Amino acid sequence: MSALRDPGHGGAFCAAVRKLATLWALLGGVVLLLVVGINMVSVIGTIFGSSFPGDFELTEMGVAVAAFTFLPFCQVSGANVTADIFTAGASKRWVARFTLLGALVALVFSVILIWRMFFGMLDQRAYDYTTAILAVPIWYAFLPVLVSLGLLALAALCTLIEEGRIASGSDAHV
Repeated sequence: MSALRDPGHGGAFCAAVRKLATLWALLGGVVLLLVVGINMVSVIGTIFGSSFPGDFELTEMGVAVAAFTFLPFCQVSGANVTADIFTAGASKRWVARFTLLGALVALVFSVILIWRMFFGMLDQRAYDYTTAILAVPIWYAFLPVLVSLGLLALAALCTLIEEGRIASGSDAHV
């Protein structure tokens, strides 16, 4: 957790979001491990003259899904990219205000992406787009991405709740 984030500010809702984001990120890690396994099998198979058909397709989909699974965790844990050089001398209240701005951007970003990715998924499904070799429907990859974006929106909302007290000065620890 970020040094500024007090998990108590968001109550049970934010505690649940933090737990879900953590579990979702761990699941994303499992997906990455599976991608690594697929690539190992592919490389070893190539050495022995046997290929793994569709390894590139599975890697592409798996890495995309995994990358999105980490976004909510980065938000709830305060692990997003920051420009600490600009805030090193700032008060907790000012850092919280910048964090609020970042959370607002993350919330808007996630809502816009949910909207557009949902319709993109519907198009992929309607036109029956599949991967070239394995014929896996591409819209399948959109489902966990949409879950990730929904969880990111909830995580950003929790950041707004938790940092709002510090930014407004209503937190006793400021």
